[in-house]
Amino acid sequence: MKTVLITGSSRGIGRAAALCFAANGWNVIIHGFHHSRNLHPLEEQIRDRGVSCLSFSGDISRPEFTDRMIRESLAYFGTIDCLVNNAGISQVGLFTDTTAEDWHEILSTNLVSVIAACHSILPHMISNHSGRIINISSIWGEAGASCEVLYSASKGGVNAFTKALAKEVAPSNIQVNAIAFGMIDTDMNRAFSEEDRQMICDEIPADYIAGPEEAAQMIYHTASAPSYMTGQIITFSGGWY
Repeated sequence: MKTVLITGSSRGIGRAAALCFAANGWNVIIHGFHHSRNLHPLEEQIRDRGVSCLSFSGDISRPEFTDRMIRESLAYFGTIDCLVNNAGISQVGLFTDTTAEDWHEILSTNLVSVIAACHSILPHMISNHSGRIINISSIWGEAGASCEVLYSASKGGVNAFTKALAKEVAPSNIQVNAIAFGMIDTDMNRAFSEEDRQMICDEIPADYIAGPEEAAQMIYHTASAPSYMTGQIITFSGGWY
């Protein structure tokens, strides 16, 4: 039985992905920080699907926490076959109104956490000569978004990191890809007014905003893709960008 670790899985896309992997027979390691109270009921739902689950709460951008989480998970399951770096935050507003604390928080949560988790898990995957890493990105990492400058910068960093790391670990049969999501109906995007959401929806050729379950299916599909697919930034936006 395979095992997946999904960071930022207490809600939204990460939560839906955890349930999707569990429904397909994977053991699941879940993680939360700001919304860690949601982990226990999710853990029960995952176990109801007949698989095992571990949960961790902590700051994923801190290497000491990431190292402990992965070390304890490996001691319990013996292997981690797939890492989904999903933890992320956003902030809508003018860049000139941001503070140094904002820069640190967004870059640490969205980019440093990806680097830390990959650094912790790669020795295990390299030793096994097998592994999948999926980094959750955004279309704004490619196109850039006004009033989401820091978020765009962090996701652009995720994309560059994905491409470079994929080349480095491909000889070890480890696939590294990113999924650049468009508008997904999650709590993070509920900062937009109904009017703004409708305007965005009108711009999306698919004519709707995808739910987290559909995003989760894309993550699972990427985890199950042929091993020749690596180093890709896969856009999932309903044709928006």
